[in-house]
Amino acid sequence: MDSAGEMDHAITRGLFENGLLSVEIPADFGGSEASFMSLCLTIEELSKVDPVVGLLVDLQNTVVNNVFLIGSFCLSEAGSGSDAFALKTKAEASADSSYYSITGQKMWISNAEYSGVYLVFANVDPSKGYKGITCFIVDRDMEGLEIGKPEEKLGIRASSTCPVTLTEVKVPKENILGELGKGYKIAISTLNEGRIGIASQMLGLAQGVYDQTLPYLFERQQFGTAIGEFQSMQHQYAEAALDIETARLLVYNAARLKDAGLPFVKQAAMAKLHASRVAEKTASKCIEWLGGIGFTKYLLAEKFYRDAKIGAIYEGTSNMQLTTIAKLVSEEYKK
Repeated sequence: MDSAGEMDHAITRGLFENGLLSVEIPADFGGSEASFMSLCLTIEELSKVDPVVGLLVDLQNTVVNNVFLIGSFCLSEAGSGSDAFALKTKAEASADSSYYSITGQKMWISNAEYSGVYLVFANVDPSKGYKGITCFIVDRDMEGLEIGKPEEKLGIRASSTCPVTLTEVKVPKENILGELGKGYKIAISTLNEGRIGIASQMLGLAQGVYDQTLPYLFERQQFGTAIGEFQSMQHQYAEAALDIETARLLVYNAARLKDAGLPFVKQAAMAKLHASRVAEKTASKCIEWLGGIGFTKYLLAEKFYRDAKIGAIYEGTSNMQLTTIAKLVSEEYKK
């Protein structure tokens, strides 16, 4: 899938059939009705094998929550990344307010190539700033919706990432998700939850590449000794094990708080920041431990290294996580 840059649709079907794309949805609506912690464990386990599959499960569960169709979360634009609410996509009400005409372009939209439904954030009243932002449910077959060519990416290549252009797409008022002008609340809530999902993906990635690499250290011999027996190497993989376990504790704690209905925004930011750092660091170290063969495509370490980099970017950059953490910590101590 990585070399072709395309998801195997048999895997997607299998995920649907096994209820892994509707983990938290109530059973009455066809879901598994499991906890958020269960979702995080699912993402972690799948990401040990392929972070792209873990990403699909994360996005579908935390962003879309649809039992039947793959969906996409359309917030980012060319000029509004970290400053997400500076978006320029507009939604103009019809004369009788029965529908809204949406025009704008979204960037970096995951799963856009295959999605059947799109959650599009547009401003119904730019004069109100972010309080005009509204979330609309846009069906794939609506006239004026165009999906661009998938981006050529460094990592997570099998996950399609495309621009989405909307040109006077007429969306019935019934397709407003939540309330008019309250889309920013949906975006914030979704991203806060999604950060724990991405942290779970990065945790699984780190554990996966570590698990794939460690046996080699006790098979490969130099100077008549397995390289994993040299103290300098022992200290390195001990440090990596420590990093992974601390990331796991942060991720599980954030998920636990969310399940308990307690504040979790700071913990989610910490988990995502640390887990993404650990994933990148661990994958890099594993390539070094494998030596020359780690630098080739014969083994998966180089793929996991490429996949890890996105952890510092999507669902809020690492710098934005630091800003969030600092803001919440300062609020605690300024009281």
